[in-house]
Amino acid sequence: MISKFLSKLKSILFKSAVIPETPLKKEKKAAKSAKTKAKTKTKTKAVNSKKNIETLTTLPGVGAKSAKALYEAGFKTTKAVISADEKDLLAVSGVGINLVKKLKKLK
Repeated sequence: MISKFLSKLKSILFKSAVIPETPLKKEKKAAKSAKTKAKTKTKTKAVNSKKNIETLTTLPGVGAKSAKALYEAGFKTTKAVISADEKDLLAVSGVGINLVKKLKKLK
């Protein structure tokens, strides 16, 4: 009789302990999947920006540093750099008058 009582008591105690854990596990899984999606988007943006910066280095006189500065200033494509106004290009740090002259020859 006591053993039946103890087994009932164990089943009641273990059932009540399992119920609060289930929603918590679902929340943790949802949080992990959200973090994974955010990391994927960040990696994609980083890869795209690297490709765009590498494309800018194909312009004559544009090295890695000036390409990065141009990209960060909002010039994402070679076409945007070539068609930009001289004043806008000179406003970018790392871009000098000689580079602007080389770029304007491409027009």
